[in-house]
Amino acid sequence: MARNKHPEQTFEKIVVTAARLFVEKGYEQTSVQDILDATGLSKGGLYHHFKSKEQILDAVMQRRIQYVNKRFQELIRNTPGKNAKEKLKKILGQLAADAETHALDQALASQLDPHFVVNGIQTCVDQDAPIVAGLIREGNHDGSLHVQQPELCAEVFLMLLNYWANPVLFHRNSEETKVRLRYLQSVMIQLGLDLIDDSLIADLIQAYVQ
Repeated sequence: MARNKHPEQTFEKIVVTAARLFVEKGYEQTSVQDILDATGLSKGGLYHHFKSKEQILDAVMQRRIQYVNKRFQELIRNTPGKNAKEKLKKILGQLAADAETHALDQALASQLDPHFVVNGIQTCVDQDAPIVAGLIREGNHDGSLHVQQPELCAEVFLMLLNYWANPVLFHRNSEETKVRLRYLQSVMIQLGLDLIDDSLIADLIQAYVQ
């Protein structure tokens, strides 16, 4: 059998195609044969990269995490604002409205593995929170924010926003999610991080129900 001269391209094709099918059909309803049909690969071609549908799911989830992290870094670098508070609010709004960020949420809601959740939490604390903390310190300096212990506040904010308030993890409806976002809003105001407004809450609810 001829060797695949472009294994990286084949790997990426499988992952991209599987992600699209998971969104369109749902994870449970998507079979390995569906992925084979859509990619035009043989079973051997697919199983050279993935031994099961679960392994494909793992790759899809890792790709999603990488995309969100990359998008966050881009927004940090490129989002303008008259001060740090305005910049942070714009970044949160753009992430909430980013369809790619939330595309797989509902399709994979029933397949969330503790491995993905823990990996996401570690990324949140180790990578994302220090960046947000830097912007909070900027806000303290320019007077737009008044936060004690920016590092801890950033961790608490991201953990509550991304996990505690996330209806995908806890299977809540939009009204229950709105209540939690409102409570998070009040908690953050008390901590001096007044970033969550009505517009952001509406964007988050819309993203979750799509």
